[in-house]
Amino acid sequence: MKVILLQDVEGLGKKYEVKEVKNGYARNLLLPEKLAKAATKEALKWLASKKGVIEKEAEEDLKKAQALASSFDGLELNIDVKVGDEGQLFESITSQKIIEKLKELGFEIKKSQVKLENPIKATGEFPVSINLDHNLEAEIKVIITAEKDEKKEEE
Repeated sequence: MKVILLQDVEGLGKKYEVKEVKNGYARNLLLPEKLAKAATKEALKWLASKKGVIEKEAEEDLKKAQALASSFDGLELNIDVKVGDEGQLFESITSQKIIEKLKELGFEIKKSQVKLENPIKATGEFPVSINLDHNLEAEIKVIITAEKDEKKEEE
């Protein structure tokens, strides 16, 4: 069955794309949840008339993604962590920790957009890639430093 997606559906496609799906998938999920509508002649005419609006939305979306990518250029993210006597971290730095730090700076990204092979388990500087929409990629520098312990400084 052919459907027109009314929203982005993960694993299927983006908004306003025409997709061929199994009848049961369309009948039981996409149509009742208003994620898609049947691609009838009338619906396809409606989609053709919306093409201008769709292209304008896509252009604006691309500009936003490019602006976000340029704001990530040269960004250094400092994360202070507790460190043991031998220099080992008490916690691993995961993509979730990086996302939380970016949210503090006003950036809204998803966990799936942070490209981190393995959790960071040492102090130092680490390059981390951020995958953005429209196949854009930005690289930030994550700097892991030892948290200063006030008790030791007083002695």
